[in-house]
Amino acid sequence: MQITDIKIRKFFDEGPMKAVVSVTFDDALAVHDIKVIYARDRYFIVMPSRKNADGTYRDIVHPINADFRGDLESAVIDAYHVQLIAMQNEMAMEAEQEELPV
Repeated sequence: MQITDIKIRKFFDEGPMKAVVSVTFDDALAVHDIKVIYARDRYFIVMPSRKNADGTYRDIVHPINADFRGDLESAVIDAYHVQLIAMQNEMAMEAEQEELPV
């Protein structure tokens, strides 16, 4: 199974959650609401989950083995950093253009 697309759907500035991501596999299956978290000085992902009646959470979808989880986590976090830098560069260019005299 190959990751064929990663879309950062939303960025967050405050708190440990940094982004919400959708990942497409083999151009055939999309998994939405994967969260990028920054806590304890590292980035990691949290799979989509639902809240049970007893207040606990249960993953709706999750990797079956550590190798695939590591590959998925690396790909998502790399895509997050690439898109974050692109967004920051775009904002810096817009700010610079606003400062130029007309």
